[in-house]
Amino acid sequence: MKKLLLSLALVATCLASAQNNTSYWQQHVDYKMEVDMNVDNFQYTGSQELVYTNNSPDTLDRVFYHLYFNAFQPGSEMDVRSLTIKDPDRRVGDRISKLTEEEQGYLRVSSLDQNGNELSYEEVGTVLEVELDEPILPGEKATFNMEFEGQVPEQIRRSGRNSSEGVALSMSQWFPKMAEYDFEGWHAAPYIGREFHGVWGDFDVKLTIDKDYTVAASGYLQNPEEIGHGYSDKEVQAEGDTHTWHFVAPKVHDFTWAADPEYIHDKRTAEDGTVLHFFYKDNDEIKENWKNLQEKTEELLLFFNENIGPYPWDQYTVAQGGDGGMEYAMLTLITGERNFGSLVGVTAHELAHAWFQHLMATNESKHEWMDEGFTSYISSAAMNQVMETYAENPHTGSYRGYMQLANSGVEQPQTTQADRYNLNAAYGAAAYSKGAVFLAQLGYIIGKDNLDKTLKRYYDEWKFKHPTPNDFIRIAEKVSGAELDWYLNDWTRTTASIDYAIKEVTEADENSTKVTLERHNLMPMPIDITVRYSNGEEEMIYIPLQMMRWEKPAEHENWTVAKDWAWAYPTYELNIDKPLSEIESIEIDESQLMADVKRDNNLYTAEEPSQEKEGKE
Repeated sequence: MKKLLLSLALVATCLASAQNNTSYWQQHVDYKMEVDMNVDNFQYTGSQELVYTNNSPDTLDRVFYHLYFNAFQPGSEMDVRSLTIKDPDRRVGDRISKLTEEEQGYLRVSSLDQNGNELSYEEVGTVLEVELDEPILPGEKATFNMEFEGQVPEQIRRSGRNSSEGVALSMSQWFPKMAEYDFEGWHAAPYIGREFHGVWGDFDVKLTIDKDYTVAASGYLQNPEEIGHGYSDKEVQAEGDTHTWHFVAPKVHDFTWAADPEYIHDKRTAEDGTVLHFFYKDNDEIKENWKNLQEKTEELLLFFNENIGPYPWDQYTVAQGGDGGMEYAMLTLITGERNFGSLVGVTAHELAHAWFQHLMATNESKHEWMDEGFTSYISSAAMNQVMETYAENPHTGSYRGYMQLANSGVEQPQTTQADRYNLNAAYGAAAYSKGAVFLAQLGYIIGKDNLDKTLKRYYDEWKFKHPTPNDFIRIAEKVSGAELDWYLNDWTRTTASIDYAIKEVTEADENSTKVTLERHNLMPMPIDITVRYSNGEEEMIYIPLQMMRWEKPAEHENWTVAKDWAWAYPTYELNIDKPLSEIESIEIDESQLMADVKRDNNLYTAEEPSQEKEGKE
């Protein structure tokens, strides 16, 4: 079934309609790499054959490769940015500036040809600029052969050697990687510290390394009987000092591996058939947590399968490594010396990225909130179930983070390129918190059932592609029937915030009450009003937003739809067919799923009779 999904995805690529109103296309790469790693000096050499298919309608006369390890050198853009930003990432700080030649990282290309003809190229920081020998025409393929060498930096950010927890090698962003070319052109951004964007393809990687090292990697090991190390029950005796590990990773846009001589390797087959691999240090203080993590990881996998769509590969790996938690194709690297709740939480988040980044592969540099925010939303929901907390709103932490950002005075629009936020804190809140609130609040706008259906249809239509924000909101419109362009625009492209208020509650006549509502800020919203009466009854009054051209399905047994509220009118009069004396309270958005930045004006409560009045009565 999973192989069928992969095949169907390839066909669907040619059929889908796209974000720029032309026939959808995406480039394709096939990598073959052979790499020799020296664990004594942490240097490696490699050869790479890359078959590049130009599925675009454009003729390409140059290409770009990412050379990520060059960021870990004094004076690099990552180094200087960390030294000059007001709130540097504490994991980076000034550490890159202090690296010696033996400690720093590098990735160098020693030769490169196209279809056998040598090419001219220039290394510019973390990008290799390549002039082609002959243009690649639409629909044509080109084969690039490359020799390269690298040095693994001291572990600082995501990649590196000798992590703080003693993991020898965390090998992410380690090879010369072709940059993405799409309907917007080339995406060859320098590596300054943020996220990534890659070309879909198939990887065939052979890694030669010291025989005592156990390797966790993207892809399926092709020679387990020759390797052992927990991939096979067979005892393997290497003839020399090294093993050559052969991995194949189909339909991915990255390849990552980690290695350590002390790794414990456990396997668990999930209910859906996915083989889960776990690699962690032989450390008595963490073993119990890592054993208990395995059942929870399966539960998380099944939750995402049900609430987004089936995980399509046959394997997923959780490996101790890196500097926190970071998602990669078919694998995540996480720090492992955590309490159990934290260990499950980081696994939930990174595993969710298998869907919101490695299946729906948005451009993280431009739309980081789609990746991090959607992942935060679904992983919070998963943790709420798997850890059996069952909070009514599992996204309160995201709302709290957004509120702090919205009221901080330092917010920038979510359309800001990921590296170009003034503050790291502003980036984090915009990408993670505000991104998660985008989804949770969309559930408020169109209803939770419609949101759930939207996520599943988003998976069905955009898996193994590169969706944009517009692609997602169009799915939500098709599912619900609502017009939602206003929401995408105001929430992600501006810093407009929401503040609706109950301005006044007065007696209209002896049988009715007039409620005057007010919009204080610029962000439009439909409004849910909860009215509680003194006899114990409750009513939900829904005020549609006129520009949505739609009404939300009833969410309460006593549901009333009022007249539309057009955004340009700052006030709105609501009539309730009950006398004021019978109203106990009126509240805007009792669910608190609308991200109102000033909630103290959302509630009206009837005044309690004074003691004097009670005495006279």
